[in-house]
Amino acid sequence: MKRSAALLGALALAATAWTAGTAHAAPASPAGVRQTSVSAAQQSAAERFWTPERLRGAKDVTDLPAATGTAAARTTAAPAASGPRVAVPPVAGPRTTAGGQVTPMSSPTAWNGGGLISTTAGKVFFQNSSGGTFACSATVANADNKSVVLTAGHCIVNAGTGESYQNWVFIPGYSHGNRPFGTFSARVLYWWSGYVSTAGNANWDFAYAVVNTVNGRSLVDTVGAEGIAFNSPTGQHVHSFGYGGSDAEGNGEQLNHCEGTEYPDAGRGDSTMWGIDCVQSGGSSGGGFLSNFDTGAGTGYLVGNISVSSGNNEYHPYLGDEALTTYQAAGAA
Repeated sequence: MKRSAALLGALALAATAWTAGTAHAAPASPAGVRQTSVSAAQQSAAERFWTPERLRGAKDVTDLPAATGTAAARTTAAPAASGPRVAVPPVAGPRTTAGGQVTPMSSPTAWNGGGLISTTAGKVFFQNSSGGTFACSATVANADNKSVVLTAGHCIVNAGTGESYQNWVFIPGYSHGNRPFGTFSARVLYWWSGYVSTAGNANWDFAYAVVNTVNGRSLVDTVGAEGIAFNSPTGQHVHSFGYGGSDAEGNGEQLNHCEGTEYPDAGRGDSTMWGIDCVQSGGSSGGGFLSNFDTGAGTGYLVGNISVSSGNNEYHPYLGDEALTTYQAAGAA
């Protein structure tokens, strides 16, 4: 089966790792978790870097070859699903609007339902060492430090080199160039070691960014947060959200929505991913898959992120013990 990533790789994003700064120094990561810290000066530079012109010029991340065909030989075990179920509830935002009625769709459709997801979903922008600028999607996840977003591993780190990307920012509620809540620069990026050690096996294609404050307010205090769940039941009805770059999806300028009952990925013999019969295009990478989603309130529990696609299907990595350990490290930063 032909598999294309909702996103990265052939673009040869040979990123340069950011230097660690003294401000907001992140604690040492647990075994298996990898991180890159960003200095205060680099955070400020990233916020200045993303002018309206650069936002418009950023390319949607596409074609992740490491996720196509047969997966790379494993050097680590498959994601564990044997740990206890952990669920962190959503947090309402101070400016959350009431949701409206939503018609179920099996193809990407502009999200007009309002609710919490309209503020917690957003676009990611980053740059590689060659100067190329790129766009992904992400979602705010409730965490102890009120500063964590879930996205795809390939939107944070080069799986071929282990180097993270630079000038990394998250814009919650992004819409047609507007930044209603400001631009949140990353201060620490986190991913699981298995993603790089397998040269991009999509089973591990999850990552987190810990972002700075804007006007002295944390991300969650500004926009709220979706819940997040680990070692969850599978085969659930889920909703996915992202900023796909096709004409039909608004060319990356609007939040889009898919939904369906998830099923196991049969495209790779070692896959632990789950997917639905709906696919968003390049730029949606990293967008959230949510279970127990309330279409009226726009609230749910993140159970994965948009990672790879095949035909009319899109898939997310399963958030098991490894994803939980990585999340806990991010939440403590």
